[in-house]
Amino acid sequence: MSAAEVRELPPTEGGELDTLLGFLEFQRGTIALKTQGLDDAQLRTPLPPSTMTLGGLLKHLAFVEDFWIGMTVTGREPAEPFASAPWGDDPNWDWSSSAWDTAAEVRGGWEAAVERSRTELADVILDLGDAALGTRIPRWESDEAVSLRWVLLHLIEEYARHAGHADLLAENVDGRLGV
Repeated sequence: MSAAEVRELPPTEGGELDTLLGFLEFQRGTIALKTQGLDDAQLRTPLPPSTMTLGGLLKHLAFVEDFWIGMTVTGREPAEPFASAPWGDDPNWDWSSSAWDTAAEVRGGWEAAVERSRTELADVILDLGDAALGTRIPRWESDEAVSLRWVLLHLIEEYARHAGHADLLAENVDGRLGV
């Protein structure tokens, strides 16, 4: 079942790991609900003076998933389309390139990135359990280390901030109000 079909509230009881993952899934579900059913034009519609779009937001969040879970937590190389993106020419490529993507491409790219993250997190947690939260992880191409706890909290923060953007953008394109 996709996040757009069901958005469960985060658990009110349970361990730290389950709570963090529950809040992350809730935020992912919020983004899915805010963007479900929108067509190409709607996903490309900005709310001036900003150039931000819901399509750009989805593509950015796909990159966020890839960077923080795939590259930072697991140490793998970037997935496409991020591996071959012209970051040097356009540091905001994840936001701007969505203007050429269809709704199916941008939504599918985000959903695929979320599924990769879920699988990769499950593998890390399976190996380490709750102890994974405190494990120090060297950041991709950096000397700095962060914990899995920090990464999960950062993802929750990133999604929550952009869910607020999505509220405004979605209301602008089709009148839908908060969820």
